[in-house]
Amino acid sequence: MNDGRHVIWSNDLDYDDWKDDLEEQYPELSENERVTLMYEINGDYLDDERSNLDIQLSRPILVIGDLGLWNGRRMGYKEIQSGNIRDCLYSDTDYVTWFVDRNGDFRCDAIHHDGTNHYLYRVYKDGVSETQIDNLKEKIYYGKATRADIVRVTRRLGDDIAKVYGFPIPRQRQAVLPER
Repeated sequence: MNDGRHVIWSNDLDYDDWKDDLEEQYPELSENERVTLMYEINGDYLDDERSNLDIQLSRPILVIGDLGLWNGRRMGYKEIQSGNIRDCLYSDTDYVTWFVDRNGDFRCDAIHHDGTNHYLYRVYKDGVSETQIDNLKEKIYYGKATRADIVRVTRRLGDDIAKVYGFPIPRQRQAVLPER
């Protein structure tokens, strides 16, 4: 994609992208059968991506959600206690796209009957306290968390993911501490 996103997996598919290969490999199938097969094959690819991203981190993963609900947009969060990146690749929505954005953040756009949810996956930094984590979760819950609040307590997952797939992402700016 030209927007700097590295798509890891999506089921928001365009049959035209698959048509030539499927017609060549399965000439005996109807177009509807080939469309069904496209989704089945793509579903198998998700299992492959879970294997690729079987990366165990030292802390739980925080999922920050910008949720499109029937009564408007809301902020929320959940934790993936396992701390394994593969466990991010589950969704109960109709269409889902997981990607690493141009800033190196692992994200998901999940479309469902009420709207679209946008998820940001971050891992808690080593050394942050439970109080810092609780304060961040409270700010997220009340919709008051800033990018600075999130970056202070968590780190991006794109670096770990980019190593698996070999794509470049911008280096993170390092905080410069004043000399003492």
